[in-house]
Amino acid sequence: MARDRYTPDFDPDCGDAPLTSARQDIVIGRWQGLRDLLRITGPDWLSRGHRVRMLAQACAGSSTMESWLAAEPDSADALVLRAATETARAFNLAIAAGRGTPIDQRRVDTAVLACLKAAESYVDDPTPWISLISVARLYPSGVRRQELARWWDELHRRDPYSAEGHLQVLHYYSARWHGTHGLMYDFARDAAGVAPPGCPLPVLVQYARVEEYRYALDAAHGRTSAMGLGQHWDHDVAAGDVRRTWQRWVTGREAHAVAPGELRDLHYLTHAACLAGLPDIAASLLRMTGRRATRTPWSYTGDPVKQLAKWNKELLPHG
Repeated sequence: MARDRYTPDFDPDCGDAPLTSARQDIVIGRWQGLRDLLRITGPDWLSRGHRVRMLAQACAGSSTMESWLAAEPDSADALVLRAATETARAFNLAIAAGRGTPIDQRRVDTAVLACLKAAESYVDDPTPWISLISVARLYPSGVRRQELARWWDELHRRDPYSAEGHLQVLHYYSARWHGTHGLMYDFARDAAGVAPPGCPLPVLVQYARVEEYRYALDAAHGRTSAMGLGQHWDHDVAAGDVRRTWQRWVTGREAHAVAPGELRDLHYLTHAACLAGLPDIAASLLRMTGRRATRTPWSYTGDPVKQLAKWNKELLPHG
């Protein structure tokens, strides 16, 4: 029997149906759905972080979050979402301004103050600290090293193995922002080295490789042929990194369904395994995620749909 044609499902919520429902509420200006969703999420930091990030992106272009805060000014959940929303708005401005063009520092200050207020309001939550480290990138010279270290300590105390929190620090340390390739890789490898079995932190090395590629792509003005695309992904060091991440994270991971908050991380590893020429690992990962997909990092190396369809056809020929 012929296998169904593979088509990736790029659901931005990564299969989180309650989140999708709450995001639909934002469109009609109904804030109660946000409150209810974050209340039931509780201190599940992986799920909460994913939901807050996606809600913030949806709230950035509306006043729904402000309506919630006006109705419940002391709600810790509302303040956490406001911090993430102000962060999303600052990044939207930066994207609109174009790379290298600084935005009004007052907008960054507003986001930072919102993050600090949220952190004070919901003391145990790592999410405002993740937003804070994220928005710090938008200061033209970054923030003082001691300040970043203090924010990182606060995050680490609350959620020491937060993949998203580590990722925001990795971006900060990247050559595209306020660091160097060396600093970024050192941070990624150090974090991977202390991660317990089953923890996703080893995938930071794959994120670092994508960051390095994007930096080179910017320098080459988008001409991938000038960069030696294959050489960036397909060599012994890159392949060894993929094997280590697979071994330490995926083989040590409990055999439960892929959570919405870990889908993008799995696709970073899948992408790296495919391009490093490791078919066994890549095939296993493709089976794990099925049709559920994220556009990044596939979009950095071509058309995401075509690449995913190609690898599925080659590596999973019998479905």
